Amino acid sequence: MSEQPSSDDRSGEAVQDRELRETLGTALGTAQEHIQQNGGFFPFGVTLSNAGELRIVMIAPGEPDENGDVDAGQMLTDIQELLRQGRDDFRAVAVVSDVSLPDHGSDGIYGAAEHRDGDVLAAIIPYTPTADGFAFSAMEPDTHEPSVWVD
Repeated sequence: MSEQPSSDDRSGEAVQDRELRETLGTALGTAQEHIQQNGGFFPFGVTLSNAGELRIVMIAPGEPDENGDVDAGQMLTDIQELLRQGRDDFRAVAVVSDVSLPDHGSDGIYGAAEHRDGDVLAAIIPYTPTADGFAFSAMEPDTHEPSVWVD
């Protein structure tokens, strides 16, 4: 009689990977829609609840500075803090922001997803304006340090 290795660990990893990809994919796709419709977007989050529901988390931008610019970095910090406060209700979260990509000579969407079990997944999607809207390049993997499930 031979013992078979348990697949529990692998199936847990598969679920975690699927949840991360689903959460990040939803966030990146929503960001692309905002760029196509509005030419840009403010940072926002997407949560995957313990019940398996995806939800968008947005906050109101602060007052613009004297040049009319909004502090997107502060918005990102506020979203991450809000997600940290509610993390017991989530299995995974993703946060996306509109960033400048000097190495690409374009702007891009940066997205990072975290799972409560510890994995992270991050990507960028470079984009450029065209006569018909925007052209999105292929998604590229990127790095991210956990910011929600940390103490």
